[in-house]
Amino acid sequence: MTDWLAFCRACVAGLEEVLAVLPTRAEREPVLRLGKGGDDTTAIDGAAEDVVVGLLEELDTDLTLVSEELGVRIFGRGGDLRVVVDPIDGSVNAKRGIPFFALSLAVAEGPTMDDVVYGFVHDFGTGEEWVAERGAGAFLSGEPLTAPVPTETIEILSLEATTTDAIAAAIPGLLGVAHRVRVMGSLALSLCHLAAGRVDAVCCLKPARSIDIAAAQLLVRERGLAIELFEDPPFGAAPLDLGQRSRVVAAASDELCAAVAAGLP
Repeated sequence: MTDWLAFCRACVAGLEEVLAVLPTRAEREPVLRLGKGGDDTTAIDGAAEDVVVGLLEELDTDLTLVSEELGVRIFGRGGDLRVVVDPIDGSVNAKRGIPFFALSLAVAEGPTMDDVVYGFVHDFGTGEEWVAERGAGAFLSGEPLTAPVPTETIEILSLEATTTDAIAAAIPGLLGVAHRVRVMGSLALSLCHLAAGRVDAVCCLKPARSIDIAAAQLLVRERGLAIELFEDPPFGAAPLDLGQRSRVVAAASDELCAAVAAGLP
């Protein structure tokens, strides 16, 4: 059986080497090609994905990889085991040297969100390691995540996928729903911060992909919080692919998720 924590930590070590070899925006930002996920694959994205793919090849295990840059790749005979990866979540931050970006990796025993059994998110800014195991809880840097979870009041709402136009359109409908807004630049990390009670709700202002949320959503759900793809429910049935079907919202309860969703244009 694969030791997924050890595997993920090996990926982190490899990505740390990539960051050292590509230390500035000049090296990280050049566009190599259009990724299968729909965004430009930059030098840092491509090098980071190469690390993960190389380590998966060394596992010599039957699985299906879903990754932002190369799309879907079958290892061995494929089968039900899926690894869903965003090697650099928050790539704009990473390219610019803003220390808020992450490796996001989920392991699933089938094709949907409900099949995710393991989630790993590593914050390259703080060094924090976020882990969740289905039915076993959520962990921060090796310790059970026990911080108070968000309540029915949204003091801080974290918005992601944020252009100025998208924020300007969204804010009027969120007046009275959330007191403060944060825009940090990594959907995976924002969901982890929700799981730790650091923010009270998270909303992505454009349709989310499974690679962005598959790992962190498990932390959110293991902490008993709510998350929904409100334009294409139910969340648990969402396919683990590169499709963009719905915006996502997460908060303390289904009711709060609905309130945030109702305020959006």
